[in-house]
Amino acid sequence: MRDVGAADWRESRMGRFARQAATRWGRRFLSYEQLWTWSISEPDEFWRSIVEFFELELGGEPPGHVVTGAMPDHRWMPGSRVNYARHALRTAGSDPALIGFSQSRPDRALSWDQLRSEVAACRAGLQALGVGPDDSVAVYMPNIPETVVAFLAAASLGAAFASCPPEFGIRAVVDRLSQVEPRVLLASNGYVYGDRMIDRAAVVEQLAASLPTLQVLIVHDYVKSAPVDPVPAGPARLTWDELVSRTGPLEFAELAFDHPLYVLFSSGTTGRPKAIVHGHGGILLEHAKALGLHNDVRRGDRFLWFATTAWMVWNYAVSALLHGATMVCFDGDPSYPDPLELWRAAARADVTFLGTSAAHIMSSAARALDPATALRFRSLRSIASTGSPLPADGFEWLESHVSRTARLSSVSGGTDICSGFVGGAPLAATRAGEISGPMLGCHAVALDGSGHPVVGEFGELSILDPMPSMPVRFLHDDDGSRYREAYFARFPGVWCHGDWALFYPDNACVIGGRSDTTLNRGGVRLGTADIYGVVDGLAGIDDSLAVHLEDPRGGAGLMLLLLAGDQVAEADRACVQAAVVAQLKEQLSPRHVPDEIVWVRRLPRTLTGKKLEKPVKQLLLGADRATVASAGSLTVPAALDELADWAQRFRADRCPM
Repeated sequence: MRDVGAADWRESRMGRFARQAATRWGRRFLSYEQLWTWSISEPDEFWRSIVEFFELELGGEPPGHVVTGAMPDHRWMPGSRVNYARHALRTAGSDPALIGFSQSRPDRALSWDQLRSEVAACRAGLQALGVGPDDSVAVYMPNIPETVVAFLAAASLGAAFASCPPEFGIRAVVDRLSQVEPRVLLASNGYVYGDRMIDRAAVVEQLAASLPTLQVLIVHDYVKSAPVDPVPAGPARLTWDELVSRTGPLEFAELAFDHPLYVLFSSGTTGRPKAIVHGHGGILLEHAKALGLHNDVRRGDRFLWFATTAWMVWNYAVSALLHGATMVCFDGDPSYPDPLELWRAAARADVTFLGTSAAHIMSSAARALDPATALRFRSLRSIASTGSPLPADGFEWLESHVSRTARLSSVSGGTDICSGFVGGAPLAATRAGEISGPMLGCHAVALDGSGHPVVGEFGELSILDPMPSMPVRFLHDDDGSRYREAYFARFPGVWCHGDWALFYPDNACVIGGRSDTTLNRGGVRLGTADIYGVVDGLAGIDDSLAVHLEDPRGGAGLMLLLLAGDQVAEADRACVQAAVVAQLKEQLSPRHVPDEIVWVRRLPRTLTGKKLEKPVKQLLLGADRATVASAGSLTVPAALDELADWAQRFRADRCPM
């Protein structure tokens, strides 16, 4: 779909990095594959080149080796001292650092000088409250400039940061934030989503009463909400304006390379969410590489990746600041007042980089939107997609209806590393429906059931060597047993991510969904992502879920649950269903056609947008509703109750006692 040209080697930051590294180490790189091979075979040379190219400021004792030990007991740059916030705030001046688009209030922008000043004030306020390197700061706030300010202020002090968006209910927030034992909580009193105002003042009070370590609650008056009586004997209270009313110098604690920067949370579909600790140095090093080289983010660029503060993409987007680029925050409904809204925001901000989800792209395509005609993207160089695999139709729609010149890429990674394992690159070709290949410094392969690498067939996505942003640890996992079980139980010494991946001979790849829900049809393993790539783009379907049952006692093999769009009458479902079958057979194969199609009233997802393949499969196999997913981790908890009732009836009909 897009080949690499000479301009990519001349002008992209990855091309400049390759030339500088070749000179520094006496190497020669004629292709992305050669550059990637060097990055995994000579990690000391590669990561030292990242430090030099991006002029990262590392104090302390220079490490003899960049990484020591083997996974999972490796250590990065032992003896080095660093602070992420120092690098995020190295730029100064009157150009915008943050632009905030919101449906709750007018647009807001902060220049670099204003951002530095607000971070210094917030830092002084937190320091006056006793916050230091051994503490945690939590926020219950949306994707707005103030949240970025709070994060950078906490990071400057060495306090660990954790966030949840205000659309999360009380149970979901307590399940997450209680694990970090915060001293301070910053919370917005509500928000506007589309044409609805959601008052969160009462929830904030419940949250404050549910966090036993909380000493101070700071309320950010984002909307006009109804007054609520504070919880008796609760924490001390301040307003946001009171917090940032102090003045103080903008200073940065010098911290160990693996000192906690923030805590991210797993989706929590199988119990309490895992609290994943990421370090200052690891995130700095990984995001210098990922955004600076793979995303080609440069000083003066404008970077928008649509995300809430629950998704690691928000943390990733903040790192645009490391490169002197403007972070564009979007808070609200991306389809209000019409489905063009997120595309409209990108045009208004004149972004150079736009990131969104495959679901949003496919929804735009299904609605026959044409942003290129309706809007003007003057500076757009890159469009990226994540969250789920982007099918070929999505690439083709982007090229035809958004930009014929922007570099397109699909990325797959996760909360676990707050980055990507595989993605696009300016020096790698892009083919529709595929991911260009492993990212630099990431030794990604597909392994078969015996742990041997396979090419041209699906296997377990696995990482053979350490990456800098692998978790420092899990909270409340003193012996590291939960951490080892999560990633290293399948293949000792190898990170097994749980995704089903296929690598081609040229290292381009396809992610086929989660490996624990992969379909086995007549001995052939199929990925659910292929099915969604066809079904979720069809008119009349709002969502879908594929589940395969290997239960020999009876019942359907491959089941497809469909959620009808509002415009589809019940009488028309047979036509839509026939179209689903025809398209699956034509675009994929007869093996992909489900044995049974079921229409449902609602299909819940996790709060970070993931489909519930494994929990629904467990329900169909007889698991108890309370054990398959935490209610607080779902968008519509009651919808899972409906599915549990349906699964019970299904088992009774198919497998009577």
